[in-house]
Amino acid sequence: MNHTEEVLNMNDRQFRNAMGSFATGVTVIATESNGDTHGMTANAFMSQSLNPRLIIISLKEDAYMLTKVKESGQFSVNILSEEQQDLSMIFAGQKKSDKEIDFDYLDGKPVLPGALAQVACNVKSEYVEGDHTLLVGQVTDIHFEDGEPLIFSKGKYRTLEKAVTTQS
Repeated sequence: MNHTEEVLNMNDRQFRNAMGSFATGVTVIATESNGDTHGMTANAFMSQSLNPRLIIISLKEDAYMLTKVKESGQFSVNILSEEQQDLSMIFAGQKKSDKEIDFDYLDGKPVLPGALAQVACNVKSEYVEGDHTLLVGQVTDIHFEDGEPLIFSKGKYRTLEKAVTTQS
């Protein structure tokens, strides 16, 4: 069997398992549309450019959040701390919350208090690739705090081991 045949025989689960081996941070993408705030857990996020300051998020074509971001033309990326696993699960639809989630605002975009980093963006461009849309965000403001990130790998939440300073 040649390489092309192997790729064609690969199933969706194998692909997901392989991609899940890459440890990522966990974010909540948020936007406000028609006076309502919407959020969604995502790990498809990356910095793209320093000058100009651009980031990229990837949202599934049938995601409700994609519609809301397109309506508003703006969004925030909230990089979650290790203490915010519950928020990740709530915005991923894995856990119900009895209380309303409070948002702060950064440059007019809703952000989650306590996130390690809050990145406010205006949509600069979008590209449909496969079953996702890549949204390029022009960064309009940032806020960040000390702390440790929430990590996701192989289908599980994880935390980083604290860094240990060695003395020579």
